Amino acid sequence: MLGSDKKRIPFVVYFFSLVQAAVFIAEIAKNGVMTGSPIMIKPQFNPMIGPSTQVLINMGARYAPCMHNIKAIQGAPPDRPIYFLCPNATTNTEICPLSTLCGFGGVPDPVFDGNADQSPAPNQWFRFIVPIFMHAGIIHIGFNLLLQLTVAKEMEQAIGSIRFFLVYMSAGIFGFVMGGNFAAPGIASTGASGSLFGIIALTLLDLLYSWSERRSPVKDLMFIILDMVIAFVLGLLPGLDNFSHIGGFLMGLALGICVLHSPNALRRRLDEGSAYSAVQGGQAVHPPFLKSPVGFFRGRKPLWWAWWIVRVAVLITIIVVFVVLLNNFYKVGEQCGWCKYLSCLPIKDWCELGAIKDS
Repeated sequence: MLGSDKKRIPFVVYFFSLVQAAVFIAEIAKNGVMTGSPIMIKPQFNPMIGPSTQVLINMGARYAPCMHNIKAIQGAPPDRPIYFLCPNATTNTEICPLSTLCGFGGVPDPVFDGNADQSPAPNQWFRFIVPIFMHAGIIHIGFNLLLQLTVAKEMEQAIGSIRFFLVYMSAGIFGFVMGGNFAAPGIASTGASGSLFGIIALTLLDLLYSWSERRSPVKDLMFIILDMVIAFVLGLLPGLDNFSHIGGFLMGLALGICVLHSPNALRRRLDEGSAYSAVQGGQAVHPPFLKSPVGFFRGRKPLWWAWWIVRVAVLITIIVVFVVLLNNFYKVGEQCGWCKYLSCLPIKDWCELGAIKDS
């Protein structure tokens, strides 16, 4: 990775990895206290080898019923109310109010009067952020930490902690927002996979930017594709959300175009030296923007301006898409009927786990 020869300490990767490990320990400890087992074995087994879905929801997983009104829940008639499993449930008959399941002080419980537009509505917005630090099981966190402490670590060393933090958090949040729009409304989602897909997108961009200078670019591309395929396949298992992977990757691409240096071929045409010269300590033709804002722009070539117009356009586009998705999640509420099959395998009713069913 270009710039990885710098002796930077990847503070963000190390700190986030410690937090995620500590949170997972707390998850299995809470599951043990509430259900008598550190991993979910009743009423069904968690294939990720981790806590129950209800415990994950209670601890902050992205779960739409805790975040906004849902027509199938708030709009349910009095004779067909919607029930929720308790966080300590070990059978399918242990029922609790929605506020108990959601935790964090609770949310307004549905009235079940047929009115889908109830007020106040559930609004635990922080569930777009907290799940980045949660995982569904040992397999889930093991794969993510492996990727985080290798590929993500090298990326932070190459581009610096500030850029890395920006992409990591933005990709994670955007992934959960996309999942909130396209995943089944009752599915609970956790994991740093969206954030890591954003970092994989940066790695892919860096490869494309420096393709002709790489010793084995095809081999590097195959490794990136393999990482993505493995993560996508794991995302088909219960408790995981492929929409967070897709969203994180898209955000990573968009922000990568904005925060990474220009492609090597473009920099050569602009006589700006090798890629990542600012990261590697090379001599820049123009002074840094913060040191001399006017000098930074003076004498730039038309091709440079064209590339920056592309960057600004990409940034504006991803911001608009983010706002549109948030508006759809909170106000419009349109759902894609077939999209759930991008995030589940149609076996053992896995694709029905997120469906809201009346009693």
